[in-house]
Amino acid sequence: MQPDEYQDEPSAMTPLNPSQIKVLRIRIALPAMVATLAAFLLDLGPLRETILPQLAVPGAVLLLGLLAALAYPPRRYRSWGYKESEEEIEIRRGRWFRTRTIVPFGRVQHIDVAQGPIQRPFGLATLILHTAGTHGASVPLPGLLHGEAEAMRDRIRAKIRQDLV
Repeated sequence: MQPDEYQDEPSAMTPLNPSQIKVLRIRIALPAMVATLAAFLLDLGPLRETILPQLAVPGAVLLLGLLAALAYPPRRYRSWGYKESEEEIEIRRGRWFRTRTIVPFGRVQHIDVAQGPIQRPFGLATLILHTAGTHGASVPLPGLLHGEAEAMRDRIRAKIRQDLV
């Protein structure tokens, strides 16, 4: 595989729904808010015994959380993609640690459509393919519209039934 080959091909892949960026931002912002609150509480007590200026640590934690919530999700979103064919689904993800997963429909044992509390307001869901085997037996595909995930589940289920006949 050529070094740029991986970067060129995801453009041929189907991207996730753009609302997935908002979901990723919220998933980063929530722990960042908890960390900022913890830093603020430390700043009221134990950190007052140091030479650090007041609110320096909570401010730094808040700034790092904001930077992460703004910069990381669009990059992560662009690294995901999928391609569905008659026989299999290919899912690619990752910028630094790239993963390319190909799931033959004949290996799928069951399919879930999951929707967490952060995804629900945006109408998104995660399609989870459970395959035979142990390594990578559950293959998630997040960032799909809920109806699209259900339709994909039904198409894959129909292909599996067709193969059994």
